Amino acid sequence: MSIFNLLSMIGGLALFLYGMSAMGDGLSKMAGGKLESILEKLTSKKIFAVLLGAGVTAVIQSSSATTVMVVGFVNSGIMKLSQAVGIIMGANVGTTITSWMLSLTGIEGSNVWIQLLKPSSFSPILAAVGIILTMSSKGESRKKDVGNILLGFAILMFGMEAMSDSVAPLAEDEGFASLFTAFSNPILGMLVGAVLTAIIQSSSASVGILQALCSTGAVSYSAALPIIMGQNIGTCITSMISSVGAKKNAKRAAAIHLFFNLIGTTLFMVVFYALNQIIGFAFMRDSANPAGIAVIHSLFNIGCCIILYPFSDWLVKLATIVIPDGKEDTVATTYEETLALDERFLESPAFAMEICRNASRQMAVETMEAITLALEVINDYDRKKASRVYELEEKVDHYEDKLGSYLVKLSSKNLSKTDSESMSVLLHGISDFERISDHAINIVDSAKEMHEKSLEFSRKAMIEMETITGAVRDIVVKTVDIFSAENIDEAIHVEPLEDVIDGLTKEIKQNHIKRLRKGKCTIELGVILEDILTNLERVSDHCSNVAVEMIAIHEGGYDTHEYFNSLTVEEKEKFDSEYQKLKTLYRIDKDDDRIEEDTEDKTAKDKKDKDSFKKIKDNNKDKKDRKDKNKDKNKDKLKKKDKVKG
Repeated sequence: MSIFNLLSMIGGLALFLYGMSAMGDGLSKMAGGKLESILEKLTSKKIFAVLLGAGVTAVIQSSSATTVMVVGFVNSGIMKLSQAVGIIMGANVGTTITSWMLSLTGIEGSNVWIQLLKPSSFSPILAAVGIILTMSSKGESRKKDVGNILLGFAILMFGMEAMSDSVAPLAEDEGFASLFTAFSNPILGMLVGAVLTAIIQSSSASVGILQALCSTGAVSYSAALPIIMGQNIGTCITSMISSVGAKKNAKRAAAIHLFFNLIGTTLFMVVFYALNQIIGFAFMRDSANPAGIAVIHSLFNIGCCIILYPFSDWLVKLATIVIPDGKEDTVATTYEETLALDERFLESPAFAMEICRNASRQMAVETMEAITLALEVINDYDRKKASRVYELEEKVDHYEDKLGSYLVKLSSKNLSKTDSESMSVLLHGISDFERISDHAINIVDSAKEMHEKSLEFSRKAMIEMETITGAVRDIVVKTVDIFSAENIDEAIHVEPLEDVIDGLTKEIKQNHIKRLRKGKCTIELGVILEDILTNLERVSDHCSNVAVEMIAIHEGGYDTHEYFNSLTVEEKEKFDSEYQKLKTLYRIDKDDDRIEEDTEDKTAKDKKDKDSFKKIKDNNKDKKDRKDKNKDKNKDKLKKKDKVKG
């Protein structure tokens, strides 16, 4: 084998590994995290877990990726160890699909239809279709993903062909034949297979390399079989590495993967080689071929799954014994367990985005609860509700901190156009929801101050507050629903309501100034009212930010502050129409002012009338008293005159 053959083999191996990675990434993007989500949820029955593990691995073309996700699920507390064992078993079965695809390179025959099945015949066509789809996608992620899958598969097959062609001269090399004769030793062959797979961290890739070497005809089944066994052990290295620093159950999940392959390999080797000593399998001396490697790989993994499936609970117990319960190095908070933002999921960006979406939706719901409770305590202070708002605000802060950091890490991964847009929406949205929760705290603090100082709004002020708090409650609910569903079409309905709330704020402030001038409200109560109104207006502003950012990102981006100016004439007419309807719905009834003023005028008039009546009555009484007094004086005078005459 010349230096040029060696270079061709290295180049073929590079193409092979790149093609496998590109195809796997394309398939993962195509699935959009849905397969992983199903994997997370539908594992209540162990047999379903096995089938799902096999199915997901067959699609994403990597048992290592599946087991790493399982370790992440267990570490996050969203999957039990008993559920994980079934998925791990299924992943070993699903990974065999790759060896069957690669076995197509070994097809021989002169028939036209058989020749068409050879990768060298159809790979160029797939590559051509793939490059056309990729270059013509113009940002359409679905078409681009399909193109990447086809290109990845074509590159994979070209790499396989290149490796096979480069090692063809080894068929006549005695040194190469003697090397593989040494691998006929089961222990040595297993070690070689395990080390090779551990280095490249892919059993599918190492099986492919073995299939390429087998195309020379110089590798016998006696040498290939123990290497295949070792490859199944070596693939466990990825899950073992991913469990470093994880919680004990996650480490146990990785240990189950290792134990499953170790026990399965040991049983197979003992039984097979014992029977070989007794019976003597004739095929062991035959030259291995790619299809034969695929058969052995499949029979071994399917056989291990069937044999060890009834003992899956024992594997869990064994992992628990090896990794006993004890003091955790790091104890995750309840919030972290709820978020489930495990860094292991970053290797599956589409699924990691789905996890982020779920966490951000939960954050939005917590924010909505916080502001709803805050609005309730304005006119009717409740200590329990206030405490709940403080608790929710702390939780939302934690969400914003963890989600923001996780999304920044995820942004460096290869995301689809849809996921990239979702990431931008989430990054802006979680910041606005965190600020809304802060305003909820401010509102509660104002309500608490009123309660402690025994202050109350006037009847008119209370009616006005009920109107604006109802509008704020509605805009928050609408925004959370739109954000959670990523409903761009409904996002346009937030801005008109935000404008209505701005108008209500100004109107209530003006009414407050009137009451202040008439002496119907104290300055201290007025300051509190001003604070509450400012926070309510800020809440509606942040809701508007969320909706407008969603529209802006979807439309390709524009200055969100110029949203209204970007509307067409027709859109402005619709905006104005909706604004007028909402303005009527959330109006402050002017009749209340007239009724209140009339009542006050009548009261004043009654008081004036009473005062006048009392004054008149008092005057009449004084006149009567003076008249009686004069009468008494006249009587006294007459008495004196009569006395003098006598």
